[in-house]
Amino acid sequence: MAGFASGGIGRPMPARTTGFRADAVAGATAAAVVLPKAMAYATVAGLPVAVGLYTAFVPAIVYGVLGSSRVLSVTSTTTLAILTGAELSMMIPDGDPARTAAACATLTALVGAMLVAARLLKLGVVADFISVPVLTGFKAGIGLVILLDQIPKLLGLHIGKQSFFADALSLVQRLPETSVPTLTVAGITLAALIGMERLKPHSPAPLVTVAGAIAASWLLDFGVRGIPTVGPIPQGLPGLTLPDPALVQALLPGAAGIALMSFAESIAAARAFVATSDPPIEANRELVATGAANLAGAFLGAMPAGGGTSQTGVVRAAGGRTQTASLVVAAAALATMLVLAPILSLLPHATLAAVVVVYSVGLIQPGEFRAIVKVRQMEFRWAVIAAIGVLVFGTLQGIVVAVALSLVGLAIQTARPTVAVIGRKRGADVLRPVSPKHPDDETLDGLLIVRPVGRLYFANAQNVGDKIRLLIAQHQPRVIVLDFSRVPDIEYSALKMLQEGIRRTDVAVWLAGLNPGVLDMVRRSGLGEELGPDRLLFNARVAMQRYQDMQDKPAPD
Repeated sequence: MAGFASGGIGRPMPARTTGFRADAVAGATAAAVVLPKAMAYATVAGLPVAVGLYTAFVPAIVYGVLGSSRVLSVTSTTTLAILTGAELSMMIPDGDPARTAAACATLTALVGAMLVAARLLKLGVVADFISVPVLTGFKAGIGLVILLDQIPKLLGLHIGKQSFFADALSLVQRLPETSVPTLTVAGITLAALIGMERLKPHSPAPLVTVAGAIAASWLLDFGVRGIPTVGPIPQGLPGLTLPDPALVQALLPGAAGIALMSFAESIAAARAFVATSDPPIEANRELVATGAANLAGAFLGAMPAGGGTSQTGVVRAAGGRTQTASLVVAAAALATMLVLAPILSLLPHATLAAVVVVYSVGLIQPGEFRAIVKVRQMEFRWAVIAAIGVLVFGTLQGIVVAVALSLVGLAIQTARPTVAVIGRKRGADVLRPVSPKHPDDETLDGLLIVRPVGRLYFANAQNVGDKIRLLIAQHQPRVIVLDFSRVPDIEYSALKMLQEGIRRTDVAVWLAGLNPGVLDMVRRSGLGEELGPDRLLFNARVAMQRYQDMQDKPAPD
């Protein structure tokens, strides 16, 4: 009771108020960055700018309720916008507004349904199937596609879309037709955005430039001067948009690629900004949250959405600690739809294009390519091929190229595992691979200890077997010890090949260092019985000691 008397009941309130205030400020700051970018990304997808507002409204609310990340901001992203635009342009080449809206609703609903289905099938690990170097290359390719898509808007040009290289050639040919007034607006916007971002990263630079461009458009009457503007924007809540079942089959492959990238980006951003005090990010819960966010958004005019690193970074940098910040962003989007829509009609397309360019160029990271090539040249080649794949085959097909490259890279890495000869450091009880760096390491005459590294399965079993046979031919041992201490698992095909190889060799084979799972496989296959308990040893040290004891034992008379 003393606590009540001393005012203790009121003490927690300031902390809660402070926490809410911090999230509200972070949400307002994020809204100033997210909403202009969301409208700009809608234009990247070939959709009305209002779609960007809808995407910043509905998905943010749904994810805020269901997601496992406390700060992840879910709305449109650069990558998802360009992928959506590529799919919709193929599906509705004439750009008919009604058909495009139905196609967008269908695509977004399919993305959401696939994410939820992936949760039911426990496929959260799928996001890890794209390696970092390949994702770096893929995003660089996407960045180049976006830049080429937006540069004509900066110059006041209209270029019919064909392929990346054909569009680049058309742009060069049309450069003399550049609109000086449009280029002036774009140049001022770019300078303002870049300047403010450098002076104060994560500042509301997009809001400031958009507001300035709208004011200039009103004062100088940009429409009369031939500077294209956004035009009328529907005021009010988004209307109900129903998916078109007739488009499901055609949109299914593209939706699968967009769903993969939505989840991959979301989980990466969520993990990147998780604080030590936050609960862990749950991949399968993220599938449900992003899936439900897309499903809800599909019926209210949104395009495919996902978590993005840039907007999430703004929330975290502004002090956001809970999903209250995302709900504030959604509220700001709602206020913009209800009140500011007529004003936004004055916004120049060149300003939106400048916003896209400034916040998309970060997808191209030369420093990341340099870091990759310093470590592994092969993975650098994968990154370059992934980037070229997007440029040559298109953005959606580029996902297939990226995933295929990642899987091929994984197969190459695991198909040729290391098989090391093990020696003992002279004067110490340390076993390690024999190498020219340690010429004094000792081995026992007639004993060969071989250590495969990694999981043994059907794709690498033959390669490992060939390496072991070569080592036997080279060293001519009386006993070979297969040290399986670095083998976490052995697949049935590999086990059968091991069993056949042991049966055919004239050299005594001992197995050492088997973990419980591998030991159980060896016993259930009958190999353990064939070898006998004397040849299944605890580790390589025991094997060496046993061999020495055998050598020291006097021969019978």
